[in-house]
Amino acid sequence: MIHTYLGQTIRFEIRYKKRTSISISIDLYGNVEVQAPKGISDEHLIQALEEKWDWIQQKRKEMKDRTNGPTVKTYDHGESFLFLGKEYPIRILHDIDIQQDYVVFKEEELHIFVKQLEDEKVRQALKRFYYQQCKMLVEKSIKCYQSNFKSKPRSIKITDNKTNWGTCDSRQQLTFNWRLAMAPQSVIDYVVVHEMCHMVHLNHDRSFWRLVGKIIPDYEQQENWLALSSWRMTV
Repeated sequence: MIHTYLGQTIRFEIRYKKRTSISISIDLYGNVEVQAPKGISDEHLIQALEEKWDWIQQKRKEMKDRTNGPTVKTYDHGESFLFLGKEYPIRILHDIDIQQDYVVFKEEELHIFVKQLEDEKVRQALKRFYYQQCKMLVEKSIKCYQSNFKSKPRSIKITDNKTNWGTCDSRQQLTFNWRLAMAPQSVIDYVVVHEMCHMVHLNHDRSFWRLVGKIIPDYEQQENWLALSSWRMTV
C-alpha cells in the first residue's frame, strides 16, 4: 500500500491478523510494517496512519540516519551536538584572555570559548564540558535514588570507556561514560540505577532485573533510546 499525506509518500507493508488494534513497526532501513485487524476498512486504516504520520516520519528518519552511520562533525558555527537528549548548535567565541577554554550552555546554544580558533581546541573544550556535566548529572541521580539502597557507592568516576555506559566493581566503585551527558535525564537515571543495583546483585540474574524494574519500571524504554541513539553520541 502506498499513501501520500502532507506532501510525503510512504509505502506500507500491511499484514492483516486476528487482533483488535493497529500496530506500526519500522525496521532498521526505514521500511514500515502495519499489522491491522482483519476486516478493517481502508478508510479507518488510512485515518490511523495519518494520525501517526509525524511519528512515522520521525522514526523513519532516525532509522535511516542510524543505518548511514555518524556524520563527520565540524566545529563551525551551527554544527549541532547532543546535550541531555536534544541537539543544540554550537557558537565559537574567540577570547585570547581566558586561562582555559570552556563551554557554557546559553540561550539554546553551546557557547564555546577558546583562546585559539582550532578544531581540536573546540573538540577538547566540548569533551571537558561533557565530563563536568556528566559528573554533576550522575551525582544528582545517585542522590535522588540513594534511598532505594542500604549502601552507598565508595567512589564515582567519569571515564572514556568506549564499551560500557557504566560499571560497578566488587568494591562498589562506580564508573560512568562521559557521553551519558548527551542522553536524556531519564536515560542517565536508568544507567545510574543499573549500576547501583549491581551493589546488591553483581550479575544480571532475575533478582537484579527485578530490582531494576522496581525502581525504573520503564527501563526497557531507556535501553531502547541508547540502542537507537548511541551512534549520535560523539564529539
